[in-house]
Amino acid sequence: MKRLTLITLSVILLSSITVKAQLDKNANTLLDAVSVKTKSYSTLKIDFIYKMENKEKKINETKGGSLVMKGDKYKLEISGRLIFCDGKSVTTYLKTENEATISANQSDDDAVNPTKILNNYSKNFKPKYIKDATEGGKAVAIIDMTPIKAKSYYKIRLTIDKANKQIVNSIVYDKNNSTFTYTVNKYTPNPAVDDSKFIFKKADYPGVNVEDLR
Repeated sequence: MKRLTLITLSVILLSSITVKAQLDKNANTLLDAVSVKTKSYSTLKIDFIYKMENKEKKINETKGGSLVMKGDKYKLEISGRLIFCDGKSVTTYLKTENEATISANQSDDDAVNPTKILNNYSKNFKPKYIKDATEGGKAVAIIDMTPIKAKSYYKIRLTIDKANKQIVNSIVYDKNNSTFTYTVNKYTPNPAVDDSKFIFKKADYPGVNVEDLR
């Protein structure tokens, strides 16, 4: 009886290991497919809804936003901020204060640009396939991305449209018990975008106060 119990436990353990390995393989396969599709676009525009929530501090903020990407360049508009990245530097402009801060582009600043999550994700994250689900009539996969190096956040949860190979939702969980949710409304592949769109031009913002931290 004892021997049978041990055999049964061994089978269960091996089965769980096999299932976990298969799920991890599924996560990598799907992330690779999403990465390939995203990289196939010369430019990409994403319109999304942004939600910040912190129950302890009673914060619940929802706003619209947009992201335009071209290679390692991007322009992000969200919650009263404009963020320009020309590939070398990042300028954050605050509309209400009419202030801009310029800093060097950090290679590990992956919470801003979703392509950075996908590029070399295996070196920067440990993906875990959570489950399959149905959202809005579409089959989706839920994958958690845990950063290998210490970050201000401890997890990014991705919801991926399995048929279209697109991220439809991402939730960033930071260490201050806040969540930042980005829900995609629309993908626009290959819009015409000039490189000048990713450059902050001081002349466009009369009276702006600029702080250069590079």
